Amino acid sequence: MQKLKLVMVGNGMAGVRTLEELIKLAPDMYDITVFGAEPHPNYNRIMLSPVLAGEQSFEDIILNDLDWYRDNGVTLHTGRRVVNIDRRRRLVTADDGTEAGYDRLLLATGSNPFMPPIPGNDLAGVIGYRDIADTRMMVGTARTRSHAVVIGGGLLGLEAANGLNMRGMNVTVVHIGKGLLDRQLDLTAAQLLQSSLEQRGIRFLLPQFTSELIDDGKGRVAAVRFKDGSEIRADLVVMAAGVRPRTELAQSAGLACERGILVSDTMQTYDPKIYAIGECANHRGIAYGLVAPLFEQARVCANHLAMLGYGRYQGSVTATKLKVTGIDLFSTGDFGASENCEAITLSDQLTGSYRKLVIQDDILIGACLFGDTADATWYLELIKERRNIRKIRDALMFGKTVCHNIISDTNSQATPSEVGIAA
Repeated sequence: MQKLKLVMVGNGMAGVRTLEELIKLAPDMYDITVFGAEPHPNYNRIMLSPVLAGEQSFEDIILNDLDWYRDNGVTLHTGRRVVNIDRRRRLVTADDGTEAGYDRLLLATGSNPFMPPIPGNDLAGVIGYRDIADTRMMVGTARTRSHAVVIGGGLLGLEAANGLNMRGMNVTVVHIGKGLLDRQLDLTAAQLLQSSLEQRGIRFLLPQFTSELIDDGKGRVAAVRFKDGSEIRADLVVMAAGVRPRTELAQSAGLACERGILVSDTMQTYDPKIYAIGECANHRGIAYGLVAPLFEQARVCANHLAMLGYGRYQGSVTATKLKVTGIDLFSTGDFGASENCEAITLSDQLTGSYRKLVIQDDILIGACLFGDTADATWYLELIKERRNIRKIRDALMFGKTVCHNIISDTNSQATPSEVGIAA
């Protein structure tokens, strides 16, 4: 039987995980061709910050080496960007003229760093932070220059700031919000995080608004100017102000896009022979940027490519962890505590730990932990499975072990399975 042809555009974590799952399910169904814009095999992008910090090397974070592609019969074109999709002929064309026909096409084009439209954002020394090339550029700059400014106080910005600080640079983080990680943390946890990072020598300016990047007269950034007229020195400016899904290729092929390529619960676009996955995909109005949802999408996508046809992706409950050694932080769900919710907090100034749990109608819907994250996985399970926590409500703040012991000691009618505790 002649094999079908599968072409994948993009060689990142979400796409290659889909191939791994597909090869397990249907190892002989497809001849697979992959186009990757970077000159590397698949690597763990979420571990770029330890590489920047000098804790790991690039070789340490490679997930699928060239042997893996060869051993699994995957044709890999590195350093080649697909520039055209001919849906009528079912043919993709790369920037060097390489063509590949397909029966199924998987778009895993990822995202681009958002470069705020600030005057001077095209100067030398101003970069986004998205791939290993950006990481190597920052490492090289840290060897010869001393002052770095990171614009953005989100996850990526803080990891970049920590890595550059560990490389010996004087680092300032500029953020427009009142607190760091304002999409993931409440203000109390954000202030604890800022204090911990300040103790490492990182400086913060927030809320602060950047108005201009100053030229040194030779085309390189020299300073950052703010709307209040103040300035700080900058030999390197890292833009960490979010990402934008790469949809240009899909749009040029006539596929529907909003913030990402629109996909169904089967990860199919409006053209049923074309799938999209990962940061480039928009599922039910959300473009996910964390690895766990992307791997959940990969399982569903592989299921349909294998023509099993029973998988559905219905969205994900996301969780956040900061990859900065020595700082334990976790948040998940909705911890904004609206009028219909109850927020429970626990703060231990002696240990520097903080917990906030948000409950609605006896269901845990959000958790924010700083300092002690031992129960993070359990809280996440309770939120995902929407377990009723009424019988352990008073002990919930103290974690899984305490709740289990209370049930045992009081001969509660609630069974361990009713409260999400392993028997």
